[in-house]
Amino acid sequence: MVPPQDEIKKLEEQAKQIRRLIVQMLAQAGSGHPGGSLSSTDLISALYFSVLRHNHQEPNWPQRDRFHLSKGHCCPLLYAVLAESGYFPKETLWTLRCLGSTLQGHPDWRTPGVEVASGSLGQGLSVAIGMALAARLNQLSYRVYCLLGDGEIQEGQIWEAAMAASHYACDNLCAILDHNGYQIDGRTKDIMNLEPLIDKWQAFGWHTVNIDGHKMREILQAFAEAKTIKGKPTIIIAKTIKGKGVSFMENVVDFHGRAPTQEEAKKALEELS
Repeated sequence: MVPPQDEIKKLEEQAKQIRRLIVQMLAQAGSGHPGGSLSSTDLISALYFSVLRHNHQEPNWPQRDRFHLSKGHCCPLLYAVLAESGYFPKETLWTLRCLGSTLQGHPDWRTPGVEVASGSLGQGLSVAIGMALAARLNQLSYRVYCLLGDGEIQEGQIWEAAMAASHYACDNLCAILDHNGYQIDGRTKDIMNLEPLIDKWQAFGWHTVNIDGHKMREILQAFAEAKTIKGKPTIIIAKTIKGKGVSFMENVVDFHGRAPTQEEAKKALEELS
């Protein structure tokens, strides 16, 4: 399937708008995680605005596809996407991390559009498998998508879950790895090397799709391919750039968990204009 060029262009513009909102939210809050939010923006923009079956007017629609943000610290991305999708007013974004806000530093089920609280890394894939198996038990046709981070997949529970998903033939499950090569302490290859990454997932019985996580056409084609796979789960291994879209944040480990200052936000928004 080759997506139309006008759809590609529209999604690229939408992703740019999401990046602007992420920068503004974090600068307003004075804390949060820009690096991983920006690196996975293209992936989740494509998912929500082209692939995912969902309805902001009926958040609990039984047939909706499920999305679980396993790397919950990148919730500014999810909040921006949910606001743009109509789940809550955009003005709510400026309450990020404020006392009493529904937009906390990790996703909470009280936030409209959030399925399950997340943020304790390594647990999200297990949660997604539960959702996928529930669909089978309830004879529903929805699909489940789960966004993982590089540092997170160093944890043992991820590989237990990977083994379980294959054993139970969860072909309605699609994991997405934001493979930007960094974690909070630096480069993954220096801390605990993930390679050979594709071979590992294939050895655990997964169908793997390797893409450039910033090329919208490749992203859409990967999601389309995942829907055709029967008898096994799929993981999209998306090569990305930490802090993508803001030159002075790209591949800078400090911006894993440091919000931009107001001056930095101004420069970032100029680049994203």
